[in-house]
Parts: sequence; structure tokens; C-alpha cells
Amino acid sequence: MTVSVKRFVIDEPGLFRATAGFVDLFAKVPDPVLLVTRKCSSVNGKIAWTLLGTALFQDCSFSQISALLNLLFEKFPEDKLWTLPVPKDSEIEDCVKTAMNGCCWSVSEHASGIFWSVGHFVRRHENLEGWLNSRSPREVWRDLGEIYFMGKGNPRPKACAAIYRMISPAPVGLGLQTRPADPQNPADSKMPSLPLTMGARRFLSILGPGKDEKFAELPAATKQKMANEFYVALASAQSKPAQSQPAQSRHPYVAAHALQFFLEDGKDGFICRVATDHCKKCPLYEYCGYAERHDR
Repeated sequence: MTVSVKRFVIDEPGLFRATAGFVDLFAKVPDPVLLVTRKCSSVNGKIAWTLLGTALFQDCSFSQISALLNLLFEKFPEDKLWTLPVPKDSEIEDCVKTAMNGCCWSVSEHASGIFWSVGHFVRRHENLEGWLNSRSPREVWRDLGEIYFMGKGNPRPKACAAIYRMISPAPVGLGLQTRPADPQNPADSKMPSLPLTMGARRFLSILGPGKDEKFAELPAATKQKMANEFYVALASAQSKPAQSQPAQSRHPYVAAHALQFFLEDGKDGFICRVATDHCKKCPLYEYCGYAERHDR
């Protein structure tokens, strides 16, 4: 672990346990991308809509992306995403305008291209579960570069997020499998970076190990390394469970998934506030400067 993560775990045991409690609290809360996949009846549909949602989910709130994905699914249900003829750009643009409700969205002019690109990807690979099963995570990461707006460089966070949404157990993932790694090829077994969402960035910089490191000024690779190591530390941590029962072990992705809800805007204020009865039930209550204080 980096020095800052190690120091945080040792110097802030109460806050670290509280963070593990926050992860427990949001460990099973699906994000907007996974919610739309519940509407799909086929595995092909679930994967395709996971790829579309992940590619679109940028520079917008959870409620906005949820509204957009639901509108798109209503107009082009399941396999309409990839069957021909492709929808007109005006039809997709209408969904964007309604979902964003007049707000300026940086991805607006790319939404149609992303939709068509995902459709082309599905037609190209046909059986998406078979495609996933035949590729290592690293190969999946490379293949996703075919999709417009999934990124071309490294670490390509949206491609990483798509992979973990596909392979993580339900309800935070689809529970699918990639090809087992080739033991003779170390590069083949390397997993993509865990997602570094805006919520996780806020946590790391406000309460986490980045608070004393001027997190915003750190190089992108350093931020990612800190996040990965912090997720791993949380995966083996125990929160303060009821009746002294140990918390269930969790995959590092669960920590990455849960922290995306930290101070994230929803329809009625921060999602974490609403889910914790306006902070009353939040494990981070005594540490978070954004908590609604009820003891004043």
C-alpha cells in the first residue's frame, strides 16, 4: 500500500471502520446502469445495456442518467439497441433533451454516436456472453476500445467500470465470467483498474487518505493507485456490525461501488443523506462535515 493509505488505516482507525460501515450500507445498492439491465430478459441485452449505460454515464447526475437510460429503453427496448435499422439521431436527441431537462450536458452531441457504436459492437460480436467468456479481462478491456467514447488510452475508466459491472456478483454486477487467465502469461492475468468515480474522489480528498496529500493536484496514476489500494484495504476490513458479528468479506469492487454514492446528487439532495435518514444512520456521521446535524 502507498504510505498515505497505510498511514490512514493506522492513524484513523475509527474513521476507517466507519468507512467500512458506509461500504456495508451501500454494498447492495445498484447504480443506475445496473438498474436498467433488470428490464432485459436476455444476457445479451443485459451486457449491451451495461455497455451503453457505462459509455453514457459521464458529467451527469445519477438521476439524469437514470432518466435517460429509462427513456432510451422505453423507446428502444432491449434488442432495439442493436437491431437494424438504427434509430434516427433526432429520436435519441429527444430522449436526451427530456432527461436532461434543459441542462447543458457535455455528452449530448455524442449520445447518438455512442448508441449506434454499442449497437455495432453487439452486431459485430453477436453472442456477448460468449465473447466475454472467451476473453481475459485485459482482452475485454482492449475490445471495448471499439465502442465510441469508451476511451482509447490508459487507464480508460469507463472500460474498467464496464468490466466490473459485468463480472461482479449481483446486485452490483451481472455475475458473468471472463476467460480464466493464462498462467504462462502474467500480463493476461492483470485486472483493469478499479473504478475511480466522482464519489470516491470526493471521499478520498475530503475524508480519506488523500485529504493530507492535496489530492486534486496528484497525478492521475497516483490517484488511481491510492484508490485501488484503499479499496483493497476496505475489502479486508470489518465495520462495526450489530451484535458483534463480523462483516462479510467483500471484493474490492464493492468498496469502489459503494463510495460512488458519497455526496452524490440525487433528486432530493445527496443520495447518501436520503439513504441514511438524513445522515442519522450514516456510519460517517461524526466525521463528515457535510452531515446534517441533528444534535444542535
